[in-house]
This record gives sequence, structure tokens and C-alpha cells, in this order.
Amino acid sequence: MIMKIFYVILAYLCGSIPFAYIIARLVVNVDIRSVGSGNPGATNVLRTVGKFAGIVTFIADTLKGFIPVYFAMLMDASFFYLVIIAGAVILGHIFSIFLNFQGGKGVATALGVFLVLVPLPSLIALSIFVLVFIFSNYVALASICAAVGLPLASYFLSCRVEATIFAFVVAILIIYKHKTNIERLKNGTEYEFRIFKKKTK
Repeated sequence: MIMKIFYVILAYLCGSIPFAYIIARLVVNVDIRSVGSGNPGATNVLRTVGKFAGIVTFIADTLKGFIPVYFAMLMDASFFYLVIIAGAVILGHIFSIFLNFQGGKGVATALGVFLVLVPLPSLIALSIFVLVFIFSNYVALASICAAVGLPLASYFLSCRVEATIFAFVVAILIIYKHKTNIERLKNGTEYEFRIFKKKTK
């Protein structure tokens, strides 16, 4: 029992590692919370530091979600315990102890977590993210649609009830974290990010 509690704490600390903050400091020596949207996440790094730094941040945030849950699964933990570990990692990212309990919006870290818990629904959610992003140029809208798509895919693919409920709870949390983005989307002032820039004549 003590080891299980210790591993939950370790999972939270792993989720708390602020890769966006670290990478922004290393690359351009800025506090990512003071530039762009102020959010210490991969999207803000992508926008304010550079594409490569943003991609590295996204991968790092995804891996810090994937690794703790994956190793817990290798230890033959119960699915309920895996969900607890997953929750600790996501909460660590959103409420990082290293950033005074501030953090990112949890999208990349949640992807890493659910790639272990429900791989196929996670890939479907990732596909939704990519398609919405390509057609809309809004990362926030793509993130919200992917968050909604994950529990729905989990449900229709008859995944474990615990996983579907957990996916639903995480989706609500991610949507809540995007509340300011939702307001900007309504007002037409949300940040756009174009992968393919229009050619100038």
C-alpha cells in the first residue's frame, strides 16, 4: 500500500514537470507564462518560441502522461489503480507544484495517458484533433473536439466503463481549461495557427 501511494505521488510529480517552461527557458530564455497566451503548454511554445520547440514540448508532455501509466500497467496494477495514476499525472500537469500550482491545459498529457488506457479511442481523438485543426486553424477548437470525441469513441467501442467515465471527466476538465479560448472563438478573436501559410502574390 505504501509503495502504491508513493507511486501516485511520483506520478503527480512526473506530470508536474513543466516542459513548456523548461524548453522556453533553454531555447530563448523567456518565461513562457509571460508571452503569448501565457499558458505553459505546447501550443504557446509553438506560437512564441518556434515549431521545433513546440513539437518537442508536445512529445515530452505526451510521454510524461504515457510513461507512468504504462509502467504501472507493467506492474500488473488493477485498472482502477491505473486510472488513479492517470488522474495524478493529468492533475500534475494542470496544477504543477513547480509552477505554484499553475500549468497547461492537459491535452498532450491526457493523450499520453489514454494511449495506455484506451489506445484506439485515443487515436480516433488524435485524428479528430488533426482534422479539425487543419480545417479550422484553431488549436483550441481542435483540442475541445478531440476531448469530446474521446469518451464518445470509448463508449461506442465498448471500452471499460471506468475508462469511459474517466475520459468523460477529463474531457470536462479540458473544456473548462479552454473557457477563455471558447469566449475568443465566440468573439472571433481566437489565435489562429496556420501550418500551410498562404502564398503571397
